[in-house]
Amino acid sequence: MRRSLAGVALAVTSMVALSFLIPLGLLVMSLAREQSITAAEQSAAAMAPILALTTDAAELREAGAGLRAAEHMVIHLPDHSTVGGAGHAPPDLLGRAEEERESISRDVPGGWIYLQPVILPQDRVAVVENFVPDDDLTRGVVLSWSVMAGLAVVLLGGSVLVADRLGSAVVTAAKRLAEASRRLGTGNLDTRVQPKGPPELKEAGTAFNTMADRMTDLLAVERELVADLSHRLRTPLTALHLAVERIAPSADTGRIRTAVAELERELNAIIAEARTPLAVGPMGRALRGEESPDGPREGGDHCEVADVVRRRAAFWAVLAGQQDRPCTLQITDETTPVCLPEADITAVVDALVGNVFRYTSRGTALEVSVCRTAHTVELTVHDAGPGIADPDDALARGGSTGSTGLGLDIARRAALAARGAVRITRGPLGGARVVVTFQLSTGTAPGRPRSRRRGRRAAAARTAPGAAGD
Repeated sequence: MRRSLAGVALAVTSMVALSFLIPLGLLVMSLAREQSITAAEQSAAAMAPILALTTDAAELREAGAGLRAAEHMVIHLPDHSTVGGAGHAPPDLLGRAEEERESISRDVPGGWIYLQPVILPQDRVAVVENFVPDDDLTRGVVLSWSVMAGLAVVLLGGSVLVADRLGSAVVTAAKRLAEASRRLGTGNLDTRVQPKGPPELKEAGTAFNTMADRMTDLLAVERELVADLSHRLRTPLTALHLAVERIAPSADTGRIRTAVAELERELNAIIAEARTPLAVGPMGRALRGEESPDGPREGGDHCEVADVVRRRAAFWAVLAGQQDRPCTLQITDETTPVCLPEADITAVVDALVGNVFRYTSRGTALEVSVCRTAHTVELTVHDAGPGIADPDDALARGGSTGSTGLGLDIARRAALAARGAVRITRGPLGGARVVVTFQLSTGTAPGRPRSRRRGRRAAAARTAPGAAGD
C-alpha cells in the first residue's frame, strides 16, 4: 500500500509537472526569440536618423558600433555599396524593400533577417539589414530548460518523499489497527490502540477502543449474571440436601444422593468458571464460529472420550431405567485422546443424551457409542424417536423447533474446538442420529490397548444403576 501511494503520487506529480513545464518551455523559447528580434529591429531603426544626416561609411560604422544587436548589421546605400560586410538578404527581397519602402522581416536559412528602408534626400532609398543567427534566437533557452527540468526532478522527488511519509503513516496506523483486531479476536480483551494517522484512521481507532471497552463490559456483566444465577440455585439445592437427609434409607436413597452431589459439583464448576478471568481457548474460538488455524493445541487439556462417556452413561442409565428406555452403550477398546478438557466432553454427552430424554417419550430406545478412526474419535448418540425434520436448522443456535438449540450448539462448539464436526442423520433405530467427531490428539500415544472391557448392552426395563457402562 505504501508503494502504491508513492507510485500514485509520482504519476500525479509527473502529469502536473509536464502540464506546466511543456507550455512554460515553449513560452521561454518564444520570449527568447522575441527579445532577439526586438533588439534587432530597434538597432535597425536607430540607424535611420543617422543615415538621414550622413552616408559616410566610416561615420556609419562608428555609429553602428555603439548599437546593441548590431554585430550582423549591413547598410545597403543607394549607390549599391554596403557598409558592414556581406549581407544575408536575397537580392529580390532587397529590391522589394527598396521599391515598396516598407520594412520586411523573414526567416532565412541560418536565422532571421530584418530589412528597414530609409528614405534619403533626393528621393533616394537606403536599406538597413539586420540579421539574427539561430544561436541568438535561442540564446538562454537551453539553460532555462535545464533549470526547469532540475526543478521538476526536485519536485518529483519531494512529492514521492512526502507521499512515502504519508503512506507510511497510513500503513502503520492501518497495520496497528489490524493487529489489534487480531489480538482482540483471539481473546486478548485488554487490547487497545493509540489512534494515529489520518483523521479517518484516528476515528477508526477510537471506535475500536470503544468497541473493546463495551465488549469487555458486556462479557463481565454476562459472567456476573451467570454467577449470580448459579448462587441463587444453591438455595433450593441446600433444601434438597436437607430433604435427602430426612429420607429413610432405601434402594433409591443412594441414587438420589449421588444425583444431588453431581448437581452440586456441576453448579460449583459453573460458579468457578464464571468467577475466573475470561480466557479464550479452543472452546472460545468455537463459540465465535472459528477453527484453530493450527488445529487443537497439544500440551493443553486432554481427556479420554471413552472414559468420560462411560461415566456419564452410568449416570444417565439410572434415569433410563426409571423411564423404561432400552439403552445400549458401545465403546471402543482403543485409546481416544482428544485435546479438550473433560468438562467439555461431559457437557457434550449430557447435552445430547439430555435432548433424547427431553424430546422423546418414555420407553424410546437410546444408543451411545464411541469409535475411533485413523484420525478422529466419533461420539454417536441416536434414538428411536421421531427424528429431526431440519438438521441444518437444528444446528443453528436457538433455531431448532420447540427448543433453545443450546444442546446441539454445545456439541458443535466442542467439535469445532477439536477440528471436528457435527452431523445429524436418521439412524438405524429410526430416529435422530447425532455424530460428533473430534480430531485425535497427538500428545498421547495412540493405539495403546485399553485395559477396560467393552461396554455392554442393557435393556432399560431391567437396567440397574451403572449397567449402561463399566
